[in-house]
Amino acid sequence: MSSLTPSPIAAVRVTPIAFRDPPLLNVAGVHEPWALRSIIEVETRDGRIGLGESYGDLKTLADLNQIAPQLVGLDPFDLNGLTRIVYASVGGNPDTGATFPAAGDKARASALGAFEVALLDLQARILDRPLYQLLGGAVRPAVAYSAYLFYKFARHKDFDGYPPDDWGEVLTPEQMVGEARRMINTYGFGSIKLKGGVFAPEEEIRALDALRGAFPGLPLRIDPNGGWSVETTRRVMPALAANGLLEYLEDPCSTLQEMGEVAKFAQGMPLATNMVTIAFGHIPETLRLNAVQVILSDHHYWGGLRATQQLAALGRVFGLGISMHSNSHLGISLAAMTHVGVTIPNLRYACDTHYPWQVDEVITGGKLKIEGGQLAPPPGPGLGVTLDRAQLARLHCNYLECGIRVRDDAKEMRKHRPDFDDRRPRF
Repeated sequence: MSSLTPSPIAAVRVTPIAFRDPPLLNVAGVHEPWALRSIIEVETRDGRIGLGESYGDLKTLADLNQIAPQLVGLDPFDLNGLTRIVYASVGGNPDTGATFPAAGDKARASALGAFEVALLDLQARILDRPLYQLLGGAVRPAVAYSAYLFYKFARHKDFDGYPPDDWGEVLTPEQMVGEARRMINTYGFGSIKLKGGVFAPEEEIRALDALRGAFPGLPLRIDPNGGWSVETTRRVMPALAANGLLEYLEDPCSTLQEMGEVAKFAQGMPLATNMVTIAFGHIPETLRLNAVQVILSDHHYWGGLRATQQLAALGRVFGLGISMHSNSHLGISLAAMTHVGVTIPNLRYACDTHYPWQVDEVITGGKLKIEGGQLAPPPGPGLGVTLDRAQLARLHCNYLECGIRVRDDAKEMRKHRPDFDDRRPRF
């Protein structure tokens, strides 16, 4: 075989893992002790391996495992071939040129994104280049990330599987300022996001006011995760809009229609989302309603790194701001976010990441280091990260033993508060 002819895919492995997660509070309840993910390896006949990371719930694992054997024999540069396989396997429509469905296509896009990252990593390794160069090259040396603040319990309820985290309880504005100070001192973050929807909005605005007083120069956001009604949002909007308190308001309500109503009285406050506009098929209605001004992309469910770039291009067309959303994740995901982030010219806002909350890692060398609030793409070919096989085996054992197969924050919260009601809006 010519050195210019890539070796075809010979094996695809999907390994479910579980890693430690602190008792972080949100509108749906509280994080369980274990977060679930999947690690994807795509190996060519000549032994090169490309990596991806995705969700670890049963539905995602079923989709990935259905697709994986169909990739054997595929040229790792054939991303259209990958797309055809995914479309035929998830959703049953192999037409890759069909209009995106108005209802969204999260399962299909999630499966595509998981394997696309692994194939792009593999391509870049074959070419001995960093992945971002395959995406057009860098327009900035590093990606800015935000301090992602959570209300939290001191420890998990009725769980002694590992020691309590050392962040302690955070339930008051004063404790939230302490959490922010530690996170900013450790990582140098230059913006702050508060996960809301936990307490009444007025209490969370007290926390925002305390954060603004403690860090007067830093951009500030809040994300109630759809926990507020339209009328509640109308009531608190003057306080949120006063004195430039917020950079943007993320997902106060849980539907496109409600967000469109909020936009009518938002007093110039940009509305952001990772809940109501989460697929290309949602964009026409989003624009018609003027429901959102900032979209928080996520390559895991928008369809991969190229899809993230395509979304950013649409942002330029329609005047939408672009940033990136995060869920509990490890270094493969963070590296992928960073590689695509340095290529996007209109990435105007610092991106979300849960990474400081995670203590486990599956890549060699341990956790990636966020410094000065930023992360540069890890050096080396591809994503610049490799698997620590001992850690992969340990985290897979966690998965086998933890008993969690689908994330359920409400169930976990009822261990603390048996009468907890996770219906939205909460307020």
